Amino acid sequence: MVSERELLDSVPTQLWIGGPVDATGGATFAVENPATGEPITHVADATPEDAVRALDAAAAVQAEWAATPARERAEILRAVYEAIVARTEDFALLMTLEMGKALPESRNEVRYGAEFFRWFSEEAVRVHGRYQSAPSGTGRIVVHKQPVGPCLAITPWNFPLAMGTRKIGPALAAGCTMIVKPASATPLTMLLLARLCSEAGLPAGVLSVVTSKRSGAITDALVRDSRLRKLTFTGSTPVGKMLVEKSAHNLLRTSMELGGNAPFVVFDDADVDAAVAGAMLAKLRNGGEACTAANRFHVHNAVRAEFTEKLVTAMQAVKLGPGADPETTLGPLINQEQLDTVSELVDDATAQGATVALGGKAPGGAGYYYPATILTEVPAGARILREEVFGPVAPIVGFDTEEEGLAAANDTEYGLVAYVYTRDLNRALRVAEGLESGMVGVNRGVISDPAAPFGGVKESGFGREGGYEGIDEYLSTKYIALP
Repeated sequence: MVSERELLDSVPTQLWIGGPVDATGGATFAVENPATGEPITHVADATPEDAVRALDAAAAVQAEWAATPARERAEILRAVYEAIVARTEDFALLMTLEMGKALPESRNEVRYGAEFFRWFSEEAVRVHGRYQSAPSGTGRIVVHKQPVGPCLAITPWNFPLAMGTRKIGPALAAGCTMIVKPASATPLTMLLLARLCSEAGLPAGVLSVVTSKRSGAITDALVRDSRLRKLTFTGSTPVGKMLVEKSAHNLLRTSMELGGNAPFVVFDDADVDAAVAGAMLAKLRNGGEACTAANRFHVHNAVRAEFTEKLVTAMQAVKLGPGADPETTLGPLINQEQLDTVSELVDDATAQGATVALGGKAPGGAGYYYPATILTEVPAGARILREEVFGPVAPIVGFDTEEEGLAAANDTEYGLVAYVYTRDLNRALRVAEGLESGMVGVNRGVISDPAAPFGGVKESGFGREGGYEGIDEYLSTKYIALP
């Protein structure tokens, strides 16, 4: 593995529009290391004019890329997959430096993120239409799938690689060009990925990366341009709603993967040890900074004490520290704002009567650290049961009947993912079908899979990423009537 300085010096810091280019005016902004709060490098701060330059490039090569044989597109995606895997340690260290997560978490993300390029390299050659005779006997029906056209992907900071690859992979596989606007907190991973795509043979202009602190201005310049045909966003529900409104100007195709408030439901017949192991994954994966993170734990009162005791023991073993430290299993939060949010939610719960069973207070000092925390006796009015905490905090509440547990799980405007632990297959299916969420993990604490459709319902958004369904988000359907 190269040193931190050597790695940072090797990563592009300019915009990537057909290659590295300076931002108009030459402005830059700092990228911080959450472990220290100090800048590690500076990257180009794009203007709206730069965003239009990226769309110029995408539009110029859209027809050519769409006409590129699917097998050729697939081979480029496969080559990018192999390049990412070959540089696993570089990507892992880079993500740890700019996002803060522990190195084992970063390595897991590299494996997960790379798989979207492998999966969609295989899906690129399996885009199907259909042919049939009209039931009326008056002609023939041909259904043909075509790429929607230039796309804009806006990605969050919590998974700097995977949130990009699961959008870029299907778009390129479908024959779409794409502009990526990564989160300003974590732009480096996408810039390195753009370079790898170019080295793997992706034609210039097919993929651009536009880094900027001026997200609103960049987005406005693109969504109001009639050449853009698709907007895909992962982030908060309020921002997603705003983007949907803006997308209406040109009736863009949209995919929205928004906020979550995932319930983790443990029934009285559950294997408690397995539930605790699953809770550690569902809560502490990515330090809790994941839309799929278990946000509230609804545990049957018959096993609540046992579950709580064992979860406290498991979380006590978590090692808080800088993500690059080999002994660290829980890195810092992304920034001061997120640290303040987590602290406020815990303080609100305790002020209303919740008990701190573990953690509950930031250690202070440099960096944005918050310890693994467990709250018990959490009152129904606590904000932490209503709002996405995005941190390593597990609030536990009890219930007595299956109906109560299901109702509590569904008592939210969100519907991304839910987790259920039970030994009863009939109950598992019954509850899974009754949960108002786009995804359900049954006796599993991690459910994300490139081969499965990822997405939510209610205010968690619409559209699906991954699976056979993922490429459909980048294809339009054309009906051809034949005699």
